[in-house]
Amino acid sequence: MTTFWSAYIFVLTGITIAGLVGLIHFTRKMPGSTDAEETTGHTFDGIEEYNNPMPKWWLNMFWLTIIFGIGYLIYYPVGNWEGIGKWTSAKQLAEETAAHNEKYGEIFERFASIPVEELKDNDQAIRMGQQLFQNNCALCHGQTAQGYYGFPNLTDDDWLYGHSGAEIKQTIANGRMGQMPAWGETLGTNGVKIVTEYVLKLSGNSHDEVMAAQGEVIFSQMCAACHSADGTGMAALGAPNLTDNIWLYDIPNQDLATDIAITITNGRAGNMPAWQGILGEEKVHLLAGYVYSLSN
Repeated sequence: MTTFWSAYIFVLTGITIAGLVGLIHFTRKMPGSTDAEETTGHTFDGIEEYNNPMPKWWLNMFWLTIIFGIGYLIYYPVGNWEGIGKWTSAKQLAEETAAHNEKYGEIFERFASIPVEELKDNDQAIRMGQQLFQNNCALCHGQTAQGYYGFPNLTDDDWLYGHSGAEIKQTIANGRMGQMPAWGETLGTNGVKIVTEYVLKLSGNSHDEVMAAQGEVIFSQMCAACHSADGTGMAALGAPNLTDNIWLYDIPNQDLATDIAITITNGRAGNMPAWQGILGEEKVHLLAGYVYSLSN
């Protein structure tokens, strides 16, 4: 923070505190009061307001609050002032992280030497991985890891980027960015419709055979490069398998054909953050073991 803004904060805070001190001091009792039964002249609903000071305990609470505020400004950092306590949230985080690593570091190191696929057989590793999942992943994938609209179910056998221990760990560590282009303008309304019918056919759903045959031609030209010629997808690109009837963007109680048409028309963009920089490699390893165990 620049010197100007630091000084600005101090001056503004000082003026505010001084104003509060003056306000409390000069409004303890209306000027000119000599009689304990004197009123302020303010009447409401037949009730007169006496010109009496606030109760001492109440007044003292205001003074204590102001004193506390001044002490807080002296002890804790404000602007460029570090405070006599030298406390910062970053410093506290570093201290707590160091204490955590000292206490649990040996356990994480021990589990880091075990292959991801084998962690599923270790109860302690699974409990620790589950806790990491609940704290960091459940917001998107759900408490039971069964996903939501646009967030994959991690308990089934359908994996966009592969389901080996190494592939799951890579997904968690580095994140994923999936991108399907919008084909609405390129294909037009009729083109989207006939490709939708072919996708319905691929997944074994009810479809129009004539339109599906037309859609297959477009699919082979526009979609097969990512989803493969037979529609089984491509893990290297995160392109989903269209033949298993598992849909990431299926709205409950809505016609499946409509959901597919919306995806083809508007495209999709999925972004999963990278967790290695947040959790560290050893915790990512444990988390990968837990995720692997969900479907194995």
